Amino acid sequence: MGLLIESIVLCLIFFVICFLGTGSDEKNIKSFDSYPDEIQGIIINNDRLKNKIVRKSSYMLFISNVFIFSIVLFLFGFIIRTDSSKQNFINILILGEALNAFDFFIIDMIWWRNAKRVRFKGTEKLDNAYKNPKKHICSFLKGIIVFVIVALVDTVILSFFK
Repeated sequence: MGLLIESIVLCLIFFVICFLGTGSDEKNIKSFDSYPDEIQGIIINNDRLKNKIVRKSSYMLFISNVFIFSIVLFLFGFIIRTDSSKQNFINILILGEALNAFDFFIIDMIWWRNAKRVRFKGTEKLDNAYKNPKKHICSFLKGIIVFVIVALVDTVILSFFK
């Protein structure tokens, strides 16, 4: 029961963070890399926004995601830890993959693709471009790997708290 409650809390917190991180061009530009290529092309040519784009290497994004989610899921995993390393691994993996699935299906495929608040000024009517799932699918697949690594790291750390 604790795992289910933690999964729900984690997903709700993540959605609130995503929601609050959108709503204006200044907020949306921080997630520039997650936008479809067609939208990125328009923003790169926008005199007002092009200098605000911060490009991040995919390697550094991957490493920072492993680091951040290792901390977050360690805190959640610590609460529901058991004496079994195998069970701790499974619990943390479930938390991570549940969050990844929630991010993909609920946030990306339902909310993000239809929300007006994630759209840059001047691109509001480009529904087909915003509904392109390619970046979301790639992120979901990377997330699977990220959360396996996170579960391994956190399981090792939790083994010191028996």
